Amino acid sequence: MPSFKVACVQNCAEDDLDRNLEEAALRCREAAQAGAELICLPENFSCLEERDELYVTRGHTEETHPALPMFTALARELGVHLALGSLTIRLDGAKVANRSYLLSPEGRCLASYDKIHLFDVRLRNGEYYRESRAVEPGRCATLVDLPWGRMGLSICYDVRFPRLYRGLAQAGAEFLAIPAAFTHTTGLAHWHVLVRARAIETGCYVFAAGQCGTRRWGRRTFGHSLIVDPWGGVLADGGTEPGFILTDVDPAKVAEARAMIPALQHDREIHFGG
Repeated sequence: MPSFKVACVQNCAEDDLDRNLEEAALRCREAAQAGAELICLPENFSCLEERDELYVTRGHTEETHPALPMFTALARELGVHLALGSLTIRLDGAKVANRSYLLSPEGRCLASYDKIHLFDVRLRNGEYYRESRAVEPGRCATLVDLPWGRMGLSICYDVRFPRLYRGLAQAGAEFLAIPAAFTHTTGLAHWHVLVRARAIETGCYVFAAGQCGTRRWGRRTFGHSLIVDPWGGVLADGGTEPGFILTDVDPAKVAEARAMIPALQHDREIHFGG
């Protein structure tokens, strides 16, 4: 399988949907001009609200969300695969889905994925998040076939649940998408370790596009979008400012890493007891 170029876009979305979409589209155009064939966007790249309930009251259904026709047209214009990290999609009832989409260069939706693991945490510094108040969790893992191999979809907090990624890899994934809006607090402590660990234990490339910056209401996201190879090496790191990272990806490196350490074949049943 030939090598290809992957880009991860890094932005600082606030609650101005139109402005966020324009900025994200500009970054995608810049990445495509630099040669990207697959462009990955962060979680909630189109809008980051101050309060979770606003995703419901101000949200859009899949049929009315302006990002979908805009980025479908953009994928066709640029002739690239676009991984829309996540959009909040209003469901029937009082909740939304936190949903990823993978768009083809022809503008077709190849796959979608609803975030399974929801960010309900209370940190020592007083930060408190309760994603489940507004978001309905997904129930199914998602794989999508690309010209270069199979990619498993996930979103942000999923990165803390390695069983998901092991399952994706054992089902044929060679690449993993982990779009995120990681908090600065947890990102500083865990982001690089978690993303590299998911690559190492699965022998997959990981494409982890992240949000950066501080919103006017104080929420700070970590940035440091990462592209990591199957041996755990960081090929590109987006730092703390908006922009994009770009690197070549060689699918042969997946088989090479897995041949050296074939851990995906070594699972054993575990029993607890005396």
